[in-house]
Amino acid sequence: MTDERKILERVLDEATGFLDSLPGRRVAPRTDVDGVAAALRRPLPEEGAEPLEVVEELIAGAEPGILAIPSGRFFGWVMGGVLPATLAADWLTSTWDQNAGLLATSPAAAGAEWVASEWLLDLLGLPATSAVGFVTGAMMANFTCLAAARHEVFRRVGWNVERDGLHGGPEVTVIVGEERHETVDVALRFLGLGEAQSIIVPADDQGRIRLDALGDTLAQVGDNPLIVCLQAGNVHSGAFDPIQDAVDLAHRHGAWVHVDGAFGLWAAASAQYQQLVAGREQVDSWATDAHKTLNVPYDSGIAIVANAEAMYAAMGAHAAYLIQDERPDPFSTVPEFSRRARGFTVWAALRSLGRRGVAEMVERFCAHARRFAAGLSELDGVRVVNDVVFTQVCVSFGPDEVTREVVARLLKDGTAWMTPSTWHGRAVLRISVSNWRTTDDDVDRSLAAVRRILAEVRAG
Repeated sequence: MTDERKILERVLDEATGFLDSLPGRRVAPRTDVDGVAAALRRPLPEEGAEPLEVVEELIAGAEPGILAIPSGRFFGWVMGGVLPATLAADWLTSTWDQNAGLLATSPAAAGAEWVASEWLLDLLGLPATSAVGFVTGAMMANFTCLAAARHEVFRRVGWNVERDGLHGGPEVTVIVGEERHETVDVALRFLGLGEAQSIIVPADDQGRIRLDALGDTLAQVGDNPLIVCLQAGNVHSGAFDPIQDAVDLAHRHGAWVHVDGAFGLWAAASAQYQQLVAGREQVDSWATDAHKTLNVPYDSGIAIVANAEAMYAAMGAHAAYLIQDERPDPFSTVPEFSRRARGFTVWAALRSLGRRGVAEMVERFCAHARRFAAGLSELDGVRVVNDVVFTQVCVSFGPDEVTREVVARLLKDGTAWMTPSTWHGRAVLRISVSNWRTTDDDVDRSLAAVRRILAEVRAG
């Protein structure tokens, strides 16, 4: 225990030093992947090293390659920060070393997940009887929800897909929006439904599924088992599909409706923004990420299914060597047997923030996004190309080559981290606000860096 204490104290010292450095630290790493690999690489040793020596070696080799994702000036992709309570809960999760697959293997993990599930459903305004699975991220949340969807639409026509597979069964029709996230396609691929077999419905200029086109498509699909995938939060514009009207349309045709709400479902926590997800309580399944908008550590996707039995049928299993009772085990809601106890961090986030704190955090993210949009719109020749309705901002600096050069220099500069993309055929800078640490000053410092770099590019 003495050695363990020394190791943990060293790690605590490193962790607090890293967190203390964030306000002034450049966001970009100081070295690349080759540099980190070179620092850590050596022939596999015949004999092991002392644990403290290993920790020191890891810190020395890896720390220069750290991208400061927890920084208040990190706006890349859609990656949230880590709240203090959830960081502590995550450390305890590793220390307690619980296997969260069975009720019997960890009453602590299962109990925390039960309560976290109840709080989540209450906070998001979803049916209290829904089943909740704690998975790795939004991709596996989409997979898990769509597995439940696959089970149920087959069950309705008398086919047991878990027992008999897809071969010989009726054809399933899947309808997706033109600007769905790629993880929906990957989930369908994993489930044997084939991403190329999906019927794609056109989107409007903000990436929202068009209701008229959805109605026309539904009128033509026939009587096949039917799944419709909607989106809460477009990765470029932040726009939300018109869930209420789309659900009404789809349910008239007997469809299972799934919503990919990786970062956008959390709009439901705010009275100011919950109209963006109006109709959510009528949806059949929802996927989201706690490590995005809720700011818990990674490995924290959430799959929610209104028809709990469909989820248990798709994911559950029984074996003689397991200790099981009549209640569903946690692995009945996820595609894993053994897994990390993911509920501790979600419980800690909700307990530390409360209903009001989650709402205020969501609203603060949105306010920072509007601040970015306003500041960038003041620059000559710069255009915010999306309607800023949530936490996403997409910007063009004029010709594509100028936009790409600004982004490249911005990433190298390291003051802030924003990522390049292409949307509607043009190069854009994508800004995603997802971190509780971000302040108005962080936004202003980042805007100043963009202005400076844009001037340099134009001067060059």
